[in-house]
Amino acid sequence: MGFNCGIVGLPNVGKSTLFNAVTKAGAQAANYPFCTIDPNVGRVAVPDERLAKIDAIIKSKRVLPTFIEFVDIAGLVRGASRGEGLGNQFLGHIRQVDAIVHVVRCFEDGDVIHVDGSTDPARDIDTINTELVYADFETVSKSVERLSKSLKSNDKKVLLSHDVGSRLKAHLEQLKPARAFLPGCTEDELEFLKSLHLITAKPILYATNVSEADLADMGESNKHVQTVKEIASKEGSGVVVVSARLEEELGQLEAEEAKQYLESLGQTEPGLNRLIRAGYNLLGLQTYFTAGIQEVRAWTIPKDTKAPQAAGVIHSDFEKGFICAEVYACEDLFKLGSESKVREAGLYRKEGKEYVCKDGDVMHFLFNV
Repeated sequence: MGFNCGIVGLPNVGKSTLFNAVTKAGAQAANYPFCTIDPNVGRVAVPDERLAKIDAIIKSKRVLPTFIEFVDIAGLVRGASRGEGLGNQFLGHIRQVDAIVHVVRCFEDGDVIHVDGSTDPARDIDTINTELVYADFETVSKSVERLSKSLKSNDKKVLLSHDVGSRLKAHLEQLKPARAFLPGCTEDELEFLKSLHLITAKPILYATNVSEADLADMGESNKHVQTVKEIASKEGSGVVVVSARLEEELGQLEAEEAKQYLESLGQTEPGLNRLIRAGYNLLGLQTYFTAGIQEVRAWTIPKDTKAPQAAGVIHSDFEKGFICAEVYACEDLFKLGSESKVREAGLYRKEGKEYVCKDGDVMHFLFNV
């Protein structure tokens, strides 16, 4: 399992520049609105230094990372939910993603036009969030109207869905996102709401796009970044500080050159790494590994996943016929230097169906179908 993030934001905030950087997919990035005509999709390997360390010991034939998918949506403007700009055709693409990366302009540059004339993160965030709430309000309203026609049947599922839908409609009418409505809902109510694919029910990660100079203190002295952090804190959303322009420049360099360039700026890693880690944390994800002579591979699973379900990420037959999992921690492998020494230390163990996987587990599954 990987995960995907829809990149949204106003035109000219650095959205497509960031997308180009992380995917090297060559999406258009120009100094005018709506240069991205179709939703661009790119997959990038999730950087994880543990993979190379495992391979250095196991010496496999190939190393396979896990991936994250980014979907670049055209810049939204005020009125997008009602068809302004490129309108609802792009809001539809956001409904299919796991999380939303909202790129917010936190840099000053007279050469890059802002659609509203100035840099104001609070206004920009409000504009995007309002359009997303409007889009969800339309979706919920249509659902409630449809359910109203079946109320006379007294079907319990219809009655429940209509009730929770009506309450959510009133909630959205106050320009509050669906995610603020979800706590306290029953499992049956959540099942219905999930079927609506609400945009504002998805977790949000704000990517504050700053100048290279602002990376020196990770935006601590940038008043715009602090504004975004205050907003995110109230929402319970995540924030990551990036420089889209720097990330794009790094993507054009060889690995060693990129490393030296980052070091010259006082940075130890590219913003992409921070973005992915923040995304993992936002969605409650973790990584486990499989390791053998043929390949060393990383797999993404939700936290609290049990062993059979982790096996199912590889193949459904692994989950159906699950017998047990042979497990050890990658940190024990690094410390002791070989699988045989991990075994000798009693740290290589067998776990059953109730085992809850941990981040960094190296797992080998035994199954029978």
